[in-house]
Amino acid sequence: MSSSNNLEKILRMKKRAELAAGKRTCSLVLKNCKIINVFSGKIIESNLAIDNGKIIGIGNYEGDTVVDLNWKYVAPGLIDAHMHMESTLVTPDQMARIIVPRGTTTVIADPHEIANVSGIAGIQYMIDSIDDAQLNGFFMLPSCVPATPFENSGYRLDKDALSTLQNHPMVLGLGEVMDYPSVIDGKIDILEKLEMADRMIVDGHGPALSGKQLNAYMINGIRTDHECTTIEEMEERIGLGMYVAIREGTAAKNLDSLIKGVNNHTKFQCMFCTDDKHPEDILSNGHIDYNVRRAIALGTDPITAIQMATINPARCYNLRDIGAIAPGYDADLIVFDNFEKFEILEVYKKGYLVAKNKEALFKTKKIASEHVQGTVKISPIRPDQLKLPLESDVAHVIRISPGSIVTEHVIRRIYLDAEGYFESNRHLDISKIAVIERHGKTKNIGIGLVENFHIKNGAIATTISHDSHNIIVIGDNDNDMAIAVNEIVRLQGGITIASGGEIKGLLPLPIAGLMSTESMESVSENLSKLRDIAIETLSIPSTVEPFMTLSFLALPVIPELKITDNGYFDVSNFSFISVSEK
Repeated sequence: MSSSNNLEKILRMKKRAELAAGKRTCSLVLKNCKIINVFSGKIIESNLAIDNGKIIGIGNYEGDTVVDLNWKYVAPGLIDAHMHMESTLVTPDQMARIIVPRGTTTVIADPHEIANVSGIAGIQYMIDSIDDAQLNGFFMLPSCVPATPFENSGYRLDKDALSTLQNHPMVLGLGEVMDYPSVIDGKIDILEKLEMADRMIVDGHGPALSGKQLNAYMINGIRTDHECTTIEEMEERIGLGMYVAIREGTAAKNLDSLIKGVNNHTKFQCMFCTDDKHPEDILSNGHIDYNVRRAIALGTDPITAIQMATINPARCYNLRDIGAIAPGYDADLIVFDNFEKFEILEVYKKGYLVAKNKEALFKTKKIASEHVQGTVKISPIRPDQLKLPLESDVAHVIRISPGSIVTEHVIRRIYLDAEGYFESNRHLDISKIAVIERHGKTKNIGIGLVENFHIKNGAIATTISHDSHNIIVIGDNDNDMAIAVNEIVRLQGGITIASGGEIKGLLPLPIAGLMSTESMESVSENLSKLRDIAIETLSIPSTVEPFMTLSFLALPVIPELKITDNGYFDVSNFSFISVSEK
């Protein structure tokens, strides 16, 4: 830094000291506030002084502009401790337009979804897209692209590739380390990434790990986990110094269970995250404000809930300027009038009013995305490519549970036709599922069986299949499955529904096959129509979230049984198995 820059910084510091001491007039004073003090856990009735984007002090200050809040509550802006922007199905600028008015002023994003499709160019696209929005967008470098060595994604990112972005000011550390067997076994590739991130924050993803396995997973610097589903898992991790991000997304909902484990001993190691949340869910229920609201409704002390959404993640990720209302912190603030509804009335970003009554007061700017489009690199398929030959009428089956991305590995008796191929039967709730490699590398098709999806008279296909994002399709007949897949190829990504030999509904997602170029409201409306079609035409019950549930059936790091383009993957043993039970 040059001497002139040093002088400018010192003069700014001098001015702030004079402002804080009351020797100068601040640019803005919020008068008559109930200020949530996340350090003391108390509510302070006073005024709040702001200047040049920073909180100057709490007390009686003079301001060029004075806004009377009439004793409404003021809290720090909310922080999503772990999320994938791609799961909102819209571009980051469109996401910011919706979540900022709901109180989220900071997100910790892991762009591994787009990285699996478009590599470093995809990560850079996400960074560039959020750079000009009224939202603090911080990023974790994807540690597992692909998630495991047992599937085929569009790219493979090693330590050298990730290091090109390591020193970017918006990068905080290494994203969720999903390949936990490789960490525990000391595989060199993953250890090289952990060594690269030494002294940075490293996010975990260790479902069901315990005891010595958990110790081995943590020993080289992994410090967070958002995969806890039980209080026992949560308490073990907190006892070892981990931060636990309590997840409440669209498909994976853990808040109701885990919030019971938040007490005076554990609360400072707990945070909130959405992980993966669909647009209709955000528009209808909210974002991190929903987590806070739900926690309060379940009996959590309101200030504790706000601490979990503000200062706790700020401390976890070493974000020294956000997460609290105190001198020197950024003036990222939310205004609300009661804890019960926790309805965000106003949002300030660095001292500027940027949202009111759930409406953004700022414009968003789209950036060019052509370089992350055109990512479906396969030819149309034939129905006969989806036939599943079996050695007997007893098979391994993926059993889904509504509201969870964890599946069961079950063995069921199924029906075969005269040639020994699986045959759907209306008396048996077992559907065929296929994952088709779409990155133009192998042309693999992995085929398996799913119980509890309840699909009839058609098929659903999508390019959203975590985390390699190959095409995944489920249905009760090969013809509709092929039609749904081929429409995806034509669209170059999206969600499609086929029934009776024709397309009944579609949602184009041209950006990496993951995101729309339209507004969140438009995407939400389209998804709602698709969901109605799924219920009315395909007989899928409303208790099953069809699109996100389907997308997670290809994730081979979540127990127990999943499907990849290489076939069935037994997550418990981290190995491939046959569909047939010999």
